[in-house]
Amino acid sequence: MSCYELEALRLGLMNVLGTDDRAAREHAEKELDGHLDGPVEALANAESLAAIERHLDAALVDLEAEIAATDADDPEYDYLRGRLVAVRDAERAVARLTTQGESVLDGLGDAHDVLHEAFPVDE
Repeated sequence: MSCYELEALRLGLMNVLGTDDRAAREHAEKELDGHLDGPVEALANAESLAAIERHLDAALVDLEAEIAATDADDPEYDYLRGRLVAVRDAERAVARLTTQGESVLDGLGDAHDVLHEAFPVDE
C-alpha cells in the first residue's frame, strides 16, 4: 500500500519549490505508477500552492469516499483511515506554508513602503 496523495503532494511541492532531487522524484513516481489519475495526477503536476491546495482537497474528497465505501471489517480499512489523518495533516502543513508565503509578501510590501517613506522619490 502507498500513500498516493502524499507522494503526489511531494511531487507537486518539488515543482513549486523548484527542487531538483532526482532520487526523491523517481521514488515518488515509482510509488504512483498506475495511480496517476484524477486529483492525484493533478496534485503531482501542480505548479502553484493554490493548485496544490485545490487538488489536495479534491484528493481528500476521493479518499473520504473510498473510506465510506470500505467495510469496517476490511483489513485495509484502518490503513485508509490512517492515510486520511496523514493527508489532512499534510493539508494543514500546506495551508501554513501558504500563509507564511503570503506573510513574506506582505512584509516585502511593507519594507518597500518604508523605504519610499525614508527616501522619497521626486517624480
